[in-house]
Amino acid sequence: MRILRPLTIACTVLIFTACASNPSRMVRSEFEDIPVPKGLSYVGSKSTVIESPSVKAARLVYRGRLERDSLAIALRSTLEANGWRHVGTTASAAHGINQTYAKDANSLQVLLWEGIYYTYVELTASRALPPPPAQAQR
Repeated sequence: MRILRPLTIACTVLIFTACASNPSRMVRSEFEDIPVPKGLSYVGSKSTVIESPSVKAARLVYRGRLERDSLAIALRSTLEANGWRHVGTTASAAHGINQTYAKDANSLQVLLWEGIYYTYVELTASRALPPPPAQAQR
């Protein structure tokens, strides 16, 4: 009994200090005008980025322990502050919240849904890239 108590305390301290020393992951965003709220972590295994000479498209998935409805409000206000025009929103219990935005020739769809432990945010964006500079003829 005398050994069990100090061992339990030592294990508890070790677990909490290990968790506290893990650095938070850098939030990834392929588009500088699409802000990602703090508290979300990038899920690379569910994300895809495609780039061609004329278009860049991405499906970026994030997750965090945030409340879905307040996250939807925060995303809308920060996107509108960055020049995105809100086109529409739909919400359902089965599919979560779907927000659509437009900016110039660019489009953005934001899906928010709740999993068992995390709230997920999926940003699907497409952007027309400027044409490459013309090469000089010889």
